[in-house]
Amino acid sequence: MLNFFRHQSNSVKNDVLSGLTVALALVPEAIAFAFVAGVSPLIGLYSAFFLGLITAVVGGRPGMISGATGAMAVVVVALVAQYGVEYLFPTVILCGLLQIAVGVGKLGKLIRMVPHSVMLGFVNGLAIVIGLAQLGSFKTLSETGDLVFLGGFPLVIMLALVGLTMAIIYFLPKLTTAVPASLAAILTVTLISVAINQSMPTDDGKNLLATVGDMLKTNTQAALIADARQESAVEPVILNEESVDVPSMTLIRSQVATVDDVLRTNVDKLTPPDSATPDVIIPEVESGISGGLPMPFFMQYDTLAPFNFETLRIIFPFAIVLCGVGLIESLMTLTLIDEITETRGQGNRECVGQGVANLVCGFFGGMGGCAMIGQSLINVNSGGRGRLSGVTAAVCLLAFVLFFARWIEQIPMAALVGVMFMVVIGTFEWASLKMFKRMPSSDMFVMVLVAGYTVFMHDLASAVILGVIVSALVFAWQHATHIAADVKFNEFGSKIYQLHGPLFFASVSSFKDMFDVANDPEDVVIDFYYTRVYDQSAIEAINTISEKYVAAGKRLHLTHLSQECRDLLDKAGDLVEINVSEDPHYHIATDRLG
Repeated sequence: MLNFFRHQSNSVKNDVLSGLTVALALVPEAIAFAFVAGVSPLIGLYSAFFLGLITAVVGGRPGMISGATGAMAVVVVALVAQYGVEYLFPTVILCGLLQIAVGVGKLGKLIRMVPHSVMLGFVNGLAIVIGLAQLGSFKTLSETGDLVFLGGFPLVIMLALVGLTMAIIYFLPKLTTAVPASLAAILTVTLISVAINQSMPTDDGKNLLATVGDMLKTNTQAALIADARQESAVEPVILNEESVDVPSMTLIRSQVATVDDVLRTNVDKLTPPDSATPDVIIPEVESGISGGLPMPFFMQYDTLAPFNFETLRIIFPFAIVLCGVGLIESLMTLTLIDEITETRGQGNRECVGQGVANLVCGFFGGMGGCAMIGQSLINVNSGGRGRLSGVTAAVCLLAFVLFFARWIEQIPMAALVGVMFMVVIGTFEWASLKMFKRMPSSDMFVMVLVAGYTVFMHDLASAVILGVIVSALVFAWQHATHIAADVKFNEFGSKIYQLHGPLFFASVSSFKDMFDVANDPEDVVIDFYYTRVYDQSAIEAINTISEKYVAAGKRLHLTHLSQECRDLLDKAGDLVEINVSEDPHYHIATDRLG
């Protein structure tokens, strides 16, 4: 699967250059997920730094990239909205402790229970989600304060540069592998974009080709306008031809009240819709990714969550969900990278690594995160195989924030979109489309279900859990019909039921229907040589049958019970009483009963 990424060799040069490529692609994603979580973009960037660095050093999968993710952000936003950002950081710390406990308890091996059909649905759904997420880069802020799709010449030239990026990534490796194709594509398209933006200025002063800095500014403005409309109940804001000066805004969304103040202050300038041209106040924002070194959260915020049991009661449910979501997505990414690189990571060590990363991330005021499948695939595609690639990506990301923000903000979104589109092409399992007629209908259903849930709900962890549950139910249903019995008589006139198939909760009904207690002879044997007894429901079924034969005054023999079954009988104790008369002819495997 994913042969597009497979033919790469491990080297220091490849790790360093692929790490740089990943760092460039991490910037807009970390910012976008911070907006989803309702926190400052710098929190998303710092989170990506700590998670990427620590998991690269102590995690169980070299070459895998971790950072702030959408799966974690959708959980975080509910906590921040309801209780405030001060409760976020202890929640992330507790999440890290829980993940460490899972790794120490060696529960990471549970990822082996994920069926291949679920894996196919997961990667296909993920590819579609990554592709759809890129559509946001084709939007701009309209005069009414809404995000709308590009049109005309700006759309044409952006599509052309996206296509150029994809072409470079595809064709460059055929010529040389000295430089990762993704990095070469980003640098080439960035130079072209800078030249176009400088030579073709627009009337409104905006860049013709949107850059990372434009994306940050646009998203901030859109969020401020949306919040201002909600708080002021004015939508849209109708102004007369008189200009209204709007104070400069900062990135912190809690200061959106300033926009509300502007609306109230200028209420006398509002005019009816029929006497003016509709317009909306577009607040100016001080956008950028520049920042200082990350500090512990208790040094950044004046208000902190109290250290008591009430705080624990609030954060514990969120920490549990973050722990589960983070580990499922990380272990699924680990499995995918294992398959691509034909190597094997360490699931339990990865759980510990994710836990330590989230612990430190929360301490320094981060929003938490997990493995990033898209970024991990970019790293693998660019030749990153060792831990150095993850370390390089994290260090470069912090360097961008500290020293190179001005230059990073000039990267066009077209280049990053092109890179992600190539990730989509490499991630989607195209062979699965040809397997539809060859796959069992149940596996096809599970694959489509997981992919559909992933696309429409944008919840990768829940999609995997749902797929595993449905696969387990399908397995149970199918094997419930696999139990049967060969009936014969021996030289003593005893009727022998020789069972075939598993005996467990789903097959006990079929098991009970096999026996004709009323018409059977005085001596009956149930031979378990070709079957296994798996659970308490099976033990209860055996007990029920034995009671029927005893009540009918007949002798029942159980032969060739497995050691596991005898262990279950011993464990059941007085809860189950199977009355079996011993007979040396049948080697009764029920020594404790008689």
